Amino acid sequence: MEQQIYKGKLTKFHWLKITKKEELTKNTFSLEFEIPESLKENFKFDAGQFVSVKFQSYGKDVIKDYSMTSAPYEGKISLGIKINSPESNASQLFKNYKTGDDLLVSEPGGRFTLVSKPSEFRTIVGFAAGIGITPILSHFKNILHNEPRTRLFLFFSNKTREDLIYREQLDNLARNCGERLQIFYFYSQEKTSNTFFHGRLDDKKLSLIINQILHLDDTDEESTIWDAVDDVLICGKGDMIKKLANACYHHGIPKKNIHFELFEEYNDDIYPVEKEFPLIENIKVEFKMFNKEYCTELPDNKDKILQQLLIQKFDVPYSCKSGICGSCECILEEGEVELLENEYLTEKEEKKGHILACMSIAKSKKIKLNFDLS
Repeated sequence: MEQQIYKGKLTKFHWLKITKKEELTKNTFSLEFEIPESLKENFKFDAGQFVSVKFQSYGKDVIKDYSMTSAPYEGKISLGIKINSPESNASQLFKNYKTGDDLLVSEPGGRFTLVSKPSEFRTIVGFAAGIGITPILSHFKNILHNEPRTRLFLFFSNKTREDLIYREQLDNLARNCGERLQIFYFYSQEKTSNTFFHGRLDDKKLSLIINQILHLDDTDEESTIWDAVDDVLICGKGDMIKKLANACYHHGIPKKNIHFELFEEYNDDIYPVEKEFPLIENIKVEFKMFNKEYCTELPDNKDKILQQLLIQKFDVPYSCKSGICGSCECILEEGEVELLENEYLTEKEEKKGHILACMSIAKSKKIKLNFDLS
C-alpha cells in the first residue's frame, strides 16, 4: 500500500520486506529489501541514488535517507548504514528490526548519477571515505556491468582496517575485472607499511595520487591517466569533498565533471564564492510551504535565503545546505536571486524558475517563493 509522506516534498513510500540484515563492522550494517513484482516500476533507479526509510526510534517516527549499494541490474534494494552512536536513530533501526519485518521505503531519488556511455572509452575516478563508499559502490558495479570500455580507479579512506566496509565485495570486483578497476585503500588512524597510504584523502594527497599513481598511461604515451579522466565521483564528509573537489578543479577537471554527495549537513560552500553583490537591506520574503502562506523580512542579503529563514525558526526543508541534495528546492515566483552553486537542478528546471534556497542570494527588495513546487 502506497503512502504519501512529506519529506521536504511529497514523497511516495511503500511497504517493503527486509530479506537480509548483516552486521558489517562494529558500527555499520546492511539491509536488503525484496521488491514485489507489482512495485518493480516504482523502484527502478539509477546508480548513485538513495531511498528514505521511515521507522520507529524511541517511540517516534523518523525518516532517514540511505544510499543504495545495489546496482540497477541486480533487481534489489541494498543499503549500507552507519551507526554514529549507541543513541542514534540508526542504532534503533539495527536493534529493533530484523529479517522478515516490513518497513516504509520511499521510491528512489537523488541526482548523484552519471549518464551511461557503453560505447565510449572512459576513465572515472572515485574518492570515498567510510560510509561514503555506498553510492560509489553502486556506480562502480553498474559501470563495470554496462560499460566494457570504461576503466575505474577507486581511492577509499577509512580510520582503520577494522572500519573498512565492503572490502570483500570491492576486492572481488577488482579480481573479476582485470585492469579495468584498481582500488587503493588509505587509513587515517592506522600505520601502514607504505606511508603513502596513511592519512586522509585531501588536496595534498590528491597531488601525490596524480604524480605517483595516475601518471603513466599505457594507452597513450603522450599523456597521463589523470589527463584522460572524464568524471570524478566524491562521497564523504563536507570538508573532504570541499578539498578534493577544489583540488580536482585546480588540476584541470571541469566543475561539471566533478560529482559529489554529502552524508551530513555542511554549512560551507564547496567552491569559493567568486561574485560580489550590491547590499540590499530589509528584504520582504513571501513563501508558500506545506500549503500555508508566510511572510517575513530579511535584514539584508549578506547570507543565503535558507540560512536566514532557519535563523527565524521557519521549518524550511533542508539536508545538506550545499546545493547537492535538492531538499530546499523551490520556485521563484517573484523577484530576483543569484544561484551560487547547483549540483542538483537541471537546466530545464532552472529555466522554469526553480532555485535552491540554500544557495540563493536575494538581489531584489522583494522575493516570493513556493516550496510546494505547485
